[in-house]
Amino acid sequence: MADVTLRTYVFLDDLQPQLAAFIGTTARGFLPVAGVASMFIETAPGLIINRIMDVALKATRCTPAIMVVERAFGLLEIHEWDKGQVRLGGQAVLDYLKLDEHERVKPRVVSDQVIRAVEPYHAQLINKIRYGDMLLAGESLLILETEPAGYIAFACNEALKAAHVKLIDAQLFGAYGRLYLSGPEAEIDAARDGAMRGLESLKGKEGPKGEGR
Repeated sequence: MADVTLRTYVFLDDLQPQLAAFIGTTARGFLPVAGVASMFIETAPGLIINRIMDVALKATRCTPAIMVVERAFGLLEIHEWDKGQVRLGGQAVLDYLKLDEHERVKPRVVSDQVIRAVEPYHAQLINKIRYGDMLLAGESLLILETEPAGYIAFACNEALKAAHVKLIDAQLFGAYGRLYLSGPEAEIDAARDGAMRGLESLKGKEGPKGEGR
């Protein structure tokens, strides 16, 4: 499978309540609950995601919440209470693709900004396009963007472990991933640090920058 790029391959050991609820709001599959283990796998091209979903499900007791097939990229998510089952599903995919985990694309932070004391009208604009919690005027807002996109789920989960913040929105697939978190200034700073530490811990190969659809 030399023509398949493993854009994202990441294990979430403990799905945080807000991220589980967000996936439940936006996904079309079998929805996870807080505390399950989860795996996100993203590929290029996109169509292979159907085959590797089949591989992962036949090898384990895992349940899928997300399967997105775009022309350029595909994304899947599987989850289970048993962490071993989730890891086994990921390994089955790696074996099928004849790839190792270290051959995944290393996440790159494309944009990282904190807006402090958000203005009321700015908050209203963001609330019109969000699928998560409400952004309130006066809160601080973290906007984080990654490439490949699938790593934004991991960044979000690590941020929610690190701080008491609200998940406003997350774009988990496409050319870039994007995350919006809000809360008190100190908590947003702690969330940002948690997300950045998590992303920096993931090893892989450098991918092409600015790879669009």
